[in-house]
Amino acid sequence: MEEDGTVTVYSGSAITDAKKNPFSLKVGIAQMLRGGAIAEVTNVNQAKIAESAGACCIVVSEPKGPGISRMADPSIIKEIKQSVTIPVMAKARVGHFVEAQILEAIGVDYIDESEILALADEDHFVNKHNFRAPFVCGCRDLGEALRRVREGAAMVRTQGDLLGRGDIVDTVRNVRKVMGDIRVLSNMDDDEVFTFSKKIAAPYDIVAQTKQMGRLPVVHFAAGGIVTPADAALMMQLGCDGVFIGSDIFNCSDPYKKVRAIVQAVRNYNDPHILAAASSGLDEAMGGLNLNENRVERFVSAETY
Repeated sequence: MEEDGTVTVYSGSAITDAKKNPFSLKVGIAQMLRGGAIAEVTNVNQAKIAESAGACCIVVSEPKGPGISRMADPSIIKEIKQSVTIPVMAKARVGHFVEAQILEAIGVDYIDESEILALADEDHFVNKHNFRAPFVCGCRDLGEALRRVREGAAMVRTQGDLLGRGDIVDTVRNVRKVMGDIRVLSNMDDDEVFTFSKKIAAPYDIVAQTKQMGRLPVVHFAAGGIVTPADAALMMQLGCDGVFIGSDIFNCSDPYKKVRAIVQAVRNYNDPHILAAASSGLDEAMGGLNLNENRVERFVSAETY
């Protein structure tokens, strides 16, 4: 595998030559989504709503239901792609390179190798360097993120809530962990980077590049539990480049208004006045218990209540 597997484009000077390294082109394509919100949709109507509300991209998934979750029906993906003008992303199962081949063949703009779907391979991820389409991969910590980049991911998605409960606590924890490890790395001596690379089980050259840049070498989004404008702005203020919005956002009386509010929050995440306006008049956010039994028990035992 090539040593120069990533590219610095944020500072205006590329570490690798895009003409010689197709991966650099894919990283550049993924950058077009920075500062935006990606909405998960299951049908054409939801896709049109997301586009009109200002989503920078849509990701097509199967409607939620019992059984094994897989790649969405290719005919639905093609129908959605023909109905919108914004980029279309679709999900493939982890390690299922044939699903990825199908998605690339039908012309999706991005492929999400999604751990939210059922796993196809418990030990191996898709070799993303074998594809022309940029890949998005999930992570929970810095080591996992950089391993996915080495495999060819042009965009990283720090994943939180996998159950669709609307609980952002896991997303916050994982984003803070990634950002915290990057801050620690940035303050290390060069000699310490070797040991840090071993500790997080990530390739040294990618770790060294992350230290040089002071951020992930690819676009970094957050996903899971982001259902309000305040949630989206929180992720942006923590250092993410954008957010994913789950398809549950469409289960309200006015999905356009809610998606539009989150898009506005992402674009104006540092302006509390705009955030207040965007948060006003929305339906109640997704219900569900925010505290699991273990946390409630711990609080009670500590006489918090």
